[in-house]
Amino acid sequence: MSKEWFKRVYVCTKPFLLMIFLQTGYAVNGLVVKSALNKGLNHYTFAVYRNAIAALAFGPFAFFLEKKVRPQMTISVFLKIMLLGLLEPVMDQNLFFAGMKLTTATFAAAMCNIVPAITFVMAWMLRLEMVKIKSLHSQGKIIGTLVTVGGAMIMTLIRGPAIQFPWTNHHTLHHQNSANIVSTQDQIKGSIMIAASCFSLASFFIVQALTLKSYPAELSLTALVCMIGTLEGSILTVMVERGNASIWSINWDNKLFATVYSGIMCSGCTYYICGVVMQERGPVFVTAFNPLGMVIIAVLGSFILAEKLNLGRYITISINSSLA
Repeated sequence: MSKEWFKRVYVCTKPFLLMIFLQTGYAVNGLVVKSALNKGLNHYTFAVYRNAIAALAFGPFAFFLEKKVRPQMTISVFLKIMLLGLLEPVMDQNLFFAGMKLTTATFAAAMCNIVPAITFVMAWMLRLEMVKIKSLHSQGKIIGTLVTVGGAMIMTLIRGPAIQFPWTNHHTLHHQNSANIVSTQDQIKGSIMIAASCFSLASFFIVQALTLKSYPAELSLTALVCMIGTLEGSILTVMVERGNASIWSINWDNKLFATVYSGIMCSGCTYYICGVVMQERGPVFVTAFNPLGMVIIAVLGSFILAEKLNLGRYITISINSSLA
């Protein structure tokens, strides 16, 4: 086998490998952050610190590696970056983690399966995604969209009996109470918050795709979005948590680990990798891997956080396994 053959295989599989890597990172992030939230992590300051760390980590790389290829900043691009900083680092992250705090990591991951559907519809409306009803490829996208929305609805509306596993049936586990006892009212409030975060995230991907057309510098865009998100998130936190200075303190514990990991992996790496893949495959391809993340986090969540699966979640995971 020639080097040319390996090169072709690498080029074809690279987008898939990158998205699988991201979904695995997202799954680990969901569990780490859920554990930190259960121990009192404030999601407002978490979002600020997370994006500040991402900006510090990726800013130097962006400055030096894209110094010669970085396009000139325009008012239009700057306004889009301001919008990107508001949509994901501020709105999506705060709504998502507030909703996760009221539910579970597995539930939050399942609800995120509506992101591909929303992104697909928005991309279709803005002509970023071409759809031909008679095309088998387009029909697959439409069916996949309906299935992901249906899976999220099943997860939200149908709970059913709990499915016991040997590793989740011990009441002495540290995370048992915080992870599994969720009231119906909290479940509804959490669902609404996560659904709103999904709309915000889908909008972020669309605006990111549009911004990359006029500002094709993925690393620089990543650093700028994280910087603007940090600034906007700080303003929101001061307004919402005014007079509560203690929320800004952070110790050497799992809260710090969650912040650092989430900042580097799920802000910096995600924005950059999604930008690279989006340039080649479009925003719908980027979000199409969400069902895989749901399967990973459900399995890990039952082991690490002792989250019990009920019938509704099991049905959703089965659907997502077939999609993944």
